[in-house]
Amino acid sequence: MCIGKARSRGCLTSFYLGQCEESQPMRIGQYEFKNRIFLAPMAGITDQPFRRLCHQQGAGLTFSEMMSTNPDVWHTEKSKLRLAHHHEIGLNAVQIAGSDPTEMAEAAKVNVAYGAQLIDINMGCPAKKVNKKMAGSALLREPDLVARILSAVVNAVDVPVTLKIRTGWDQDNRNCLEIAQIAEQSGVSALTIHGRTRACLFEGQAEYDSIKAVKQAVSIPIIANGDITSAEKAKFVLDYTGADAVMVGRGSYGCPWIFKEISAFLAHGTLPIISLEEKSQLMLKHIEDLHQFYGEEKGYRIARKHVGWYVERLMPNSTFKRTFNALETTSEQLNALENFVKSL
Repeated sequence: MCIGKARSRGCLTSFYLGQCEESQPMRIGQYEFKNRIFLAPMAGITDQPFRRLCHQQGAGLTFSEMMSTNPDVWHTEKSKLRLAHHHEIGLNAVQIAGSDPTEMAEAAKVNVAYGAQLIDINMGCPAKKVNKKMAGSALLREPDLVARILSAVVNAVDVPVTLKIRTGWDQDNRNCLEIAQIAEQSGVSALTIHGRTRACLFEGQAEYDSIKAVKQAVSIPIIANGDITSAEKAKFVLDYTGADAVMVGRGSYGCPWIFKEISAFLAHGTLPIISLEEKSQLMLKHIEDLHQFYGEEKGYRIARKHVGWYVERLMPNSTFKRTFNALETTSEQLNALENFVKSL
């Protein structure tokens, strides 16, 4: 069962008080964060409006959607939207994906030039279209290539470089410990591990023994990811693995307040009271921000999935999701959403 050397440059920068602090809960490179609760980079999910909302709800660090190393797409409208940052989000952390060391290094430099303050490398995505290009979790089968990519990116930019992986390609090839040691030797500043292999996709339950073993074997910060769906689960995973932080992915769908819950539970051992009205208002604000960010043409389509997740949380047996998905204008969606909130 599979169960970096971090580079610090200059003054320690705090991302909650705006000044240098002597000791704080979590550090990556020269940056310190307000807590140990991070939002995972998720394609089609972690756009600017959602990252901003999760940061406001207590996420210590959020990551952009995955960016390709293909230079042909860097300047497209889609890429510009994915890279859009806002000062209220905190640190500008951008995730990149690819398989060529030179292209990855160049992509990192371009993103830093655009304002990225941290580069995260994706070696965990299980999607077939990504793996077919030998990117994402497919790279776990090529440790030598992993080493070349990590070294190329770390040496190309003057910001912290982090890595996100799975425990291995499949049950018989769990090599997260080997990859972690390569990452540490390459100068990677922190490592996130999703407690599943690529073959597992998102099925079954995440396992944390692999993450625990890696934490005990390397000195760089380890971030535990996989099935962090409640404050109690976040505390269990932190305690069990000894990880330096937890990363919330699907647990944040329709539930951005999970960061507030985890933060309070870790600090005081109790859950905050978040009223149905407060949750409803967060949903409304999120969808309003989505429409403003994407515009009339795209906003209504992107809003549908988020509203579906919110409705499942707020009123699981409601038929409102079906009604909402039939609406195709900003005004129709917002009016329907306001009426839905009044009915709760």
